[in-house]
Amino acid sequence: MLRRCQWVPKVAAQRKIRHPPSRVFVKYSTSALIIQSSITRRRIRKPLWTFCLAACLLPPFVYIPSGLVQFECSNPSDFRIDAYGVVYAARTLQHSVLPASPLQIKASDTTTQQQWVTQVRDVAVSLKSQLTYAVPPVMSKDVKEIAFPSRNTDSQLKRMKRDWVIPPINVPENSRGPFPQELVRIRSDHDKNRSLRYSVTGPGADQPPTGIFIIDPISGELSVNKPLDREHIPNFHLRAHAVDLNGNQVENPIDIVINVIDMNDNRPEFTHQIWNGTVPEGSKPGTFVMTVTSVDKDDPKTANGMLRYKILSQNPESPTSNMFTINNKTGGIITVAAGLDREKVPQYTLIIQATDMEGNPMYGLSNTATAVIRVTDINDNPPEFTAETFFGEVPENRVNVIVANLTVTDKDQPNTPAWNAVYKITGGDPTGRFSVPTDPTTNEGLVTVVKPIDYEISRTYVLTVEARNEVPLARGIHSPRQSTATVSIRVIDVNESPYFEPNPKLIKLEEGMIPETTLTTFTAQDPDRFMQQTIRYSKLSDPANWLRIDPNTGRITTTAVLDRESPFVKNSLYNATFLASDSGVPPASGTGTLQIFLLDINDNAPKVFPQEAEICEKPEPNAINITALDGDLNPNAGPFAFELAHRPSDVRRNWTITRISGDYAQVSLKIGFLESGIYEIPIIITDSGNLPMSNTSYLRIKVCQCDINGDCTDQQHIMAAGLGTGAIISILLCIIILLILVLMFVVWMKRRDKERQAKQLLIDPEDDVRDNILKYDEEGGGEEDQDYDLSQLQQPDTIEPDAIKPVGIRRLDERPLHPEPQYPMRSAAPHPGDIGDFINEGLKAADNDPTAPPYDSLLVFDYEGSGSTAGSLSSLNSSSSGGDQDYDYLNDWGPRFRKLADMYGGSDD
Repeated sequence: MLRRCQWVPKVAAQRKIRHPPSRVFVKYSTSALIIQSSITRRRIRKPLWTFCLAACLLPPFVYIPSGLVQFECSNPSDFRIDAYGVVYAARTLQHSVLPASPLQIKASDTTTQQQWVTQVRDVAVSLKSQLTYAVPPVMSKDVKEIAFPSRNTDSQLKRMKRDWVIPPINVPENSRGPFPQELVRIRSDHDKNRSLRYSVTGPGADQPPTGIFIIDPISGELSVNKPLDREHIPNFHLRAHAVDLNGNQVENPIDIVINVIDMNDNRPEFTHQIWNGTVPEGSKPGTFVMTVTSVDKDDPKTANGMLRYKILSQNPESPTSNMFTINNKTGGIITVAAGLDREKVPQYTLIIQATDMEGNPMYGLSNTATAVIRVTDINDNPPEFTAETFFGEVPENRVNVIVANLTVTDKDQPNTPAWNAVYKITGGDPTGRFSVPTDPTTNEGLVTVVKPIDYEISRTYVLTVEARNEVPLARGIHSPRQSTATVSIRVIDVNESPYFEPNPKLIKLEEGMIPETTLTTFTAQDPDRFMQQTIRYSKLSDPANWLRIDPNTGRITTTAVLDRESPFVKNSLYNATFLASDSGVPPASGTGTLQIFLLDINDNAPKVFPQEAEICEKPEPNAINITALDGDLNPNAGPFAFELAHRPSDVRRNWTITRISGDYAQVSLKIGFLESGIYEIPIIITDSGNLPMSNTSYLRIKVCQCDINGDCTDQQHIMAAGLGTGAIISILLCIIILLILVLMFVVWMKRRDKERQAKQLLIDPEDDVRDNILKYDEEGGGEEDQDYDLSQLQQPDTIEPDAIKPVGIRRLDERPLHPEPQYPMRSAAPHPGDIGDFINEGLKAADNDPTAPPYDSLLVFDYEGSGSTAGSLSSLNSSSSGGDQDYDYLNDWGPRFRKLADMYGGSDD
């Protein structure tokens, strides 16, 4: 589909600038066809007409290459178009003579014959009512004006015009001022009739970053207030507004786009200062190596951001100074010369320069980086032996021994597959007795013996060894003669051990051979044919000590009877080991095993099995299956013949035996009942040997009482263990006697304890240990008097329980068992008892103590019990509390108790 487009005339007339259009550009892209006017610099006194062609959409993704399209103009008298789509004004045009009909331009593809048509329509518009602008790249002193379009027009089209699309205003970045710098003037046609106020909004004006653009509200001059940075903000989108003094909008807002024109103010920057790359040695010219890149913050669509690369230097300059080249646009480095050899030059260092302004050395800015190119190794140097022949020696019969070290040289990079050597034996070892592994550290070949070598077979070996690398050689490289070497190995003769042949040696003999019988000769051979040596023999292992060997001849004879049924014989085979030693220096020895297979003879009588069994008293039916054991083998063993012995006579009367098979028989009771007990039944068993052997063996049968399942009871099981009824009764009697003895001992201990307690209660009070006088430091004077043991005043009843005291026996100081009155009566002449003696002794000591305090003090005693012979002192002021008692005995207690005697023992006055 083709769209018809029309011209939109724009007139710059308010300033009376007369710049007639000199030509119109027709541009093609993949989506649109654009025609744009170009302004000439010369001044002509004619109105300026700028034609803009609206986009005419072409089929998507259609590309029209320049030179393949033919253009035709419908008005060739006034306009002409060249082969590149540039429309020129054929003459000086005036507004009055412009044709009313639209200008048609047709483009035809000469290849596909496809055509596109667009129209350029001229509309006569008043110069004062049109939106005018100027697009010079540099601001002039004269401020250009942007007029708001009129809402109504008197044009012949008689329609409402759409809003103007204002071309962008271009402002160069990094301007040095002076600031503010005027950009454009915004005007409205309504400013003639009334006063208006102008304003702009958007980022850079009233939105962050604010303060970049300002506008004079009265004159409408839009200015930039500071230098702009395209790399920070490439463009600004503002909206211009016109309102009256009351704030009413008089014009529709117009969009203003301010583009920041790029300046070359940024150098190229490499993404890495050092670039590392590799290239195999021997690479052909044109081999890609690496790519270096740099960035420029300037506009990449302009020359300021267009970079070009080049190589400034190469180090080293070998074999030539131009081994590499670089694509000046992409930064790709490739080889341009042959001769890369890692062994000569392992690494190259290039200095790369990036310059903007398309590489212009005069105006462009540049920067440098380093490219390090490492030449990688390939296998272009084969390993070479350092000598043509290597020598070594090895003792015979030794394995895993290194015979010789093969050294090689390789110019390739060490410890790489192109340097690591692999050795192969190509001749001189048909039996595979040698191998040549590689030492991973030194890269040497280690000639190693992997199979025993016999000096008597071969005394020398000459090997051919070839050295290669882990990876094949590069194309065109061949292995030289130095990659193959000869290894001469000498074998050293050693004293080898004698060996028995055959080993083990098997012989078959019948058992029962008498001692001193010669069995065989067991000799050894010496492998050392080139040494004159003698061999002596000795016995090393003879478990049953049946054999003897002659030390010189190796003849073996018996020293005892050979018995196949011996525990040292396993599966009729007896093993003995002998030692053979030579006379070499040092001597060597070897061992041999003699195996004697003993053939069986009938030399063992059969025995009954099992030897013990159980049977019930009543056979219901109940029988015992028996067999026979014979140490011999068939035919000297079964089948067996079983028979009961004739003696004792009750055996055949009580028992019977029945043969089941050749190896089994059955024993059962012959009578209906047999008393419980253990019975030994003699049974005669005869084997089937050529000379049969008989034997009488005893079957021990336990006859017992059985339960319903036919099993013996527990008591009978005890009897089965070998205990009869008498033994069980004896055990029970012993247990009873032991219990009686234990009981008598307990009774005797209790009686002895009671007697001991009674003796302690009958002890005279004078002999009681509690009557001992306890000396106290001081009996008065406060708290110091309490520092003594009051436990000596304990009553005996607090120590010994009453239950174990005999009735009628009572100590004098013991508490009475019968109830006591509150104030107990004392006898006329009471015996003070042990407590009284203790108190008297204490009082005498205190009276005679010159250091005692000259005052009475309270003495604290332990509890004396309610049965104390002393009267109560609780009522000293009451003369009637104890007047009927005699208190004269208090005079005998010392001067401290005389006051009490006077108070209670005196007259009423």
